[in-house]
Amino acid sequence: MLEREIKLRFSDPLVAQSAILATGATPLRQRRLQEDSLFDTEDKQLHSRQCTLRIRGDNGENLLTLKGPARQAQMKLREEYETAVENKQALLKIFEGLGLSVCFRYQKYREEFSFKDVTIALDETPVGTYVEIEGTEKGILEMTRLLGRSSEDFIVDSYRSLFMKHRNEYGISRNDMIFENS
Repeated sequence: MLEREIKLRFSDPLVAQSAILATGATPLRQRRLQEDSLFDTEDKQLHSRQCTLRIRGDNGENLLTLKGPARQAQMKLREEYETAVENKQALLKIFEGLGLSVCFRYQKYREEFSFKDVTIALDETPVGTYVEIEGTEKGILEMTRLLGRSSEDFIVDSYRSLFMKHRNEYGISRNDMIFENS
């Protein structure tokens, strides 16, 4: 499956939520904590291929996702395969046997909305508030315009990349993007 998405930065969650609702988007999933773990080999084989292997904990469910390299485009465009994981502990043992371990963890509070052919996620992260829009190019451009933004505001960085930039800018010693009280 081909994933197409962008992020937009907002000053805070209430401003972002108000802007999203003002577009006519409808609530899809309530606010909840998502906990993501990225996996790689010790010599970072997946990272060197610009691939991502992730387990996401979301409201008692676990999803396994493999993302391919991002294609050069105005929007982030990459292959993505995702499936539910019934037994996370067994999968972790399988990964361990394959030489994979957690290389980065991140958390966010996510609330989702729907509008025509896009899904809009309001993400509250330890490094700021982002609105992620995923769907067709036309839908992403329309939602961006309805939010009062333009393609010049597009962020195509991953949360890991955004955290690394934030960490370097503010001299943070943590290696994971998790909330302080976690």
